[in-house]
Amino acid sequence: MLLVAGDYSYEIRRAGTLVATEEARVDRGAIVATRRVADGASRHDVEAAVSPDGTVRRVSLRYSSSLFKRNGSYEAEDDTLRGSVSALAGRNEVIVKLGRFREIDASGVVLFRALIIAHVRARGQARWTGRVATIDANTLVAASVKHSCRRLDEAAKRWAYELRMGDSEEIELDDAGTIVRRRDSRGLESLLISFKAAT
Repeated sequence: MLLVAGDYSYEIRRAGTLVATEEARVDRGAIVATRRVADGASRHDVEAAVSPDGTVRRVSLRYSSSLFKRNGSYEAEDDTLRGSVSALAGRNEVIVKLGRFREIDASGVVLFRALIIAHVRARGQARWTGRVATIDANTLVAASVKHSCRRLDEAAKRWAYELRMGDSEEIELDDAGTIVRRRDSRGLESLLISFKAAT
């Protein structure tokens, strides 16, 4: 896998105020992450199976709040991402087309963004535009969305990332390619607070 194995801890802030925390683990072909809103009102859980080359094969998601719960599961098959979302109202089947590089962005979790950029860096590209199967954090419904990114420095440690028109991020990486800071156009900032490498 292109991500460094270990435990990641992020704080998500707006104007210095803690909004949420995100804890994640990368280990032996898996990404497991939990995002909790600071006031405890909601929680996201994501588990993904990832191939040795960093391709996401399967994703399971759970969203829970004080009002309701949703569950979703997806599997990448050929050129499509197939799955279903279950909630109180029932179960909906979802099928979306994967892009050329089969990228998947699950609930906006930091490590999935890091994986996409790791693929771009591994291909030696200074900029990239392509379709990404993007799973919405709240509805858990996937859609095929055009994403783009471009390198901002020669060391490939600073990147501009755009999910859709007007929705952009600036991302900073460390030497290992780990996202240490991500700031979006809405004022949300994700900061790496701690990392413990797997032993």
